[in-house]
Amino acid sequence: MKQPASEAQQGGPDAAATSEPPTPAPTASSTSAAKSPEEKGGWRSLGIRLDVRNLSLLGVLAALIVVGGITKPDQFLDTNNLQLVLTQASVIGVVTVGMTFVITSGGIDLSVGAIVALSSVWATTLATQQYGFAGILFTAVVVGLGCGLVNGLLIAYGGMVPFIATLAMLASARGLALQLTDGKTQIVTVNSVLDLGIPDSYILGIPPLVLVFAAVTVIGWLVLNRTTFGRRTVAVGGNAEAARLAGIDVRRQRLYLYLLSGLCCGIAAFLLIILAGSGQNTNGNLYELDAIAAAIIGGTLLSGGRGTIVGSVLGVLVFTTITNIFALNNLQSDVQQIAKGAIIVAAVLVQRRTVRNGEA
Repeated sequence: MKQPASEAQQGGPDAAATSEPPTPAPTASSTSAAKSPEEKGGWRSLGIRLDVRNLSLLGVLAALIVVGGITKPDQFLDTNNLQLVLTQASVIGVVTVGMTFVITSGGIDLSVGAIVALSSVWATTLATQQYGFAGILFTAVVVGLGCGLVNGLLIAYGGMVPFIATLAMLASARGLALQLTDGKTQIVTVNSVLDLGIPDSYILGIPPLVLVFAAVTVIGWLVLNRTTFGRRTVAVGGNAEAARLAGIDVRRQRLYLYLLSGLCCGIAAFLLIILAGSGQNTNGNLYELDAIAAAIIGGTLLSGGRGTIVGSVLGVLVFTTITNIFALNNLQSDVQQIAKGAIIVAAVLVQRRTVRNGEA
């Protein structure tokens, strides 16, 4: 049966150690899918699948840039505004990379926004700020990992449904964040952290937050597409029972994936602290919606078994650009949420049609 083309293809981690099954007779539909990377061109030989979906997202992004340039040419196309768009995309983008891994494995994480909030407020308490830059970074990452560990243990070894476990984490982390702050904003006073958000720290005009996002994206792409961990992630999402029979420790793999999601949330919390200069219990509001939406419209299959980091990043850029255009044109935030909801529905419908056609 022909599998849908994707950035991360399903396959067993120990394929090299097993004998190949008999090759079925080629058909018209399978001939093109069986082409080697070299036969598909230089870009695909690098593993970058510029499929129709990614090209469509690039087209949407280009159209949004044109719309922004027409409606607010002096503001939207200003260098400072473009830097702001990329900086804002960096925070949710890092979260989306982790979410892409989780969804590819057939899971879901509704707690990412709450984890970002908890990590940001815990890392900006007066006690933590006494340890300076390292203390804030360390605390944000450890809190994120801790929340991811709890999620992973509940799902992988506790047998809880990911939706329920992460929903419980969402409520608990939000409540703890509110308790830590008592509803107040915690101002960051560590200059070495604040300095990363000013133009003087930009490298060749690129904000440090964008460079971190780029690094996380590259690492995420390599892990998903060029490592055994990535192949196991796709295998678990495609068919967990088959992955188990192939020798993959499915429970341990799922634990690692939620740890990875928590790590990304911790990194995103630190980036948000730099961007906002403070920690608030309201940080990360609706990040779960944005991350899931960006991953889905980017081509990651909601039911698992297929994931694409490149598509997820393009999805993040599309949503961030929409938000920026709406803000510049003084459109209300509720209209933004309606637009995002419509995009999510459209993306899921397209996915279902694609999968149905692929299985036909």
